[in-house]
Amino acid sequence: MIYGTEQNGWCPQQRGERNFNMKVEFLLNGTPVQLDQAQPTRTLLEYLRESRGLSGTKEGCNEGDCGACTVMVTDENGARALNACILFLPQLHGKSIRTVEGLRGPDGEMHPVQKNMVDLHGSQCGYCTPGFIMSMATAHQNGETDHDDLLAGNLCRCTGYAPIIRAAEVSERAAKPEWLQQDAATPAELLKTLQSGDAFVPRTSDELADWYLEHPDATLVGGATDVGLWVNKDLRDITPVAFVGQIEDLLGVEENDNGIAIGAAVTLNTLRAAVAERYPSFAELIRRYGSNQVRNAATIGGNVANGSPIGDGPPALIALNARVHLRKGDDFRDIPIEDFFIDYGKQDRQPAEFICGITIPNNPSGLKCYKISKRFDQDISALCGCFNITVTDGKVATARIAFGGMAATPKRAKAVEDALIGRPWTQGTVTKAMKKFAQDYQPISDMRASAEYRATTAKNLLQRYFDEDNGLATSVLEVSA
Repeated sequence: MIYGTEQNGWCPQQRGERNFNMKVEFLLNGTPVQLDQAQPTRTLLEYLRESRGLSGTKEGCNEGDCGACTVMVTDENGARALNACILFLPQLHGKSIRTVEGLRGPDGEMHPVQKNMVDLHGSQCGYCTPGFIMSMATAHQNGETDHDDLLAGNLCRCTGYAPIIRAAEVSERAAKPEWLQQDAATPAELLKTLQSGDAFVPRTSDELADWYLEHPDATLVGGATDVGLWVNKDLRDITPVAFVGQIEDLLGVEENDNGIAIGAAVTLNTLRAAVAERYPSFAELIRRYGSNQVRNAATIGGNVANGSPIGDGPPALIALNARVHLRKGDDFRDIPIEDFFIDYGKQDRQPAEFICGITIPNNPSGLKCYKISKRFDQDISALCGCFNITVTDGKVATARIAFGGMAATPKRAKAVEDALIGRPWTQGTVTKAMKKFAQDYQPISDMRASAEYRATTAKNLLQRYFDEDNGLATSVLEVSA
């Protein structure tokens, strides 16, 4: 394979063999399951509760927000906590699933997090408890200890988080249960292309390219964190459908002297880890996309392809001068990511064309990303501003500024940039540049914020960037009364 080339970014350029299989197979609490005619948009939650009687996995919001349906899903890349309510059965092909009923040992012994939740009184009504248990057990399996972040996607309305966090902290010292280690070994025969009627789970981008030419009106599903709501809430029929989250040649991140090449099927948590050192502010923005469960499923390709004007990924990628790589059959092209968004709900993507990767060039970076929302965790942005300004010898050498939530698409603030470039990096320059936001954006009022609030906040974020660059602490995580 050839990855990260100047012409085609991430898209692999060599064709492989095709291999089709008609069954969905996975391990459920250690037991093999084979579904010969799985409905492509049946959720894992519905299957567990209605077909298997595993009612410990609860249905709460049914849109991936409350965490009551959290399960542990393990494959060759390790264990992840995921929301069963927005996982479709074909996405589980070749993986291992653990529900709360399958967490105990062969002799009935409790998992350490279960025991500590009992001992430390971490449950009252109990409705949310199985989801908490599964998030905590997955974190324990992975040796993760940032419990405030890892449990932000599990909502509790009666116990309070203090005893739950204490239970998680005490569990850190416990050994990993031996009976869960078998889940990491996925049988090789399950890792095959899957096709059944109007559903397709390709293993290579070659297979997807061929199939998509034959089904140009199909829905492509990455992590289903958005499309899952189309089915659960809007009751849409999204078939024919291709699930792209298991395309092996789109799952990698490669970093070299030219920049970072990112496969479209890379999850947000994987991307967060990959950019944390080079672009820490981008990594922190990704942490606030949604819950850990959502970030474990959602893909960066899906986040961009969605084209939402309030998506948090595009402003950062625009500020970083990223390029989007597209493929239709055997034809490839790449464009600046800012040109991908044409109008509200419209992107520069032809029928049967899909995003196969994104490249961030290795340019000088002063990137800072600011997500403004009513809640700190798990909330949609009222606006999101990303600033990438470099200063040489006291003057602004380069400036790329982009916002989400300020227009019908993610959009650059070119008038503001022009007011900065070539001028002294001073308060006077910043004050004058702030007035140019009115030329770049005419925001609207909606349930998240008024137009006036957005316009004022955008100006203030440029001031915040300047203050931070001059050593002032401005983050709510750093400043206290």
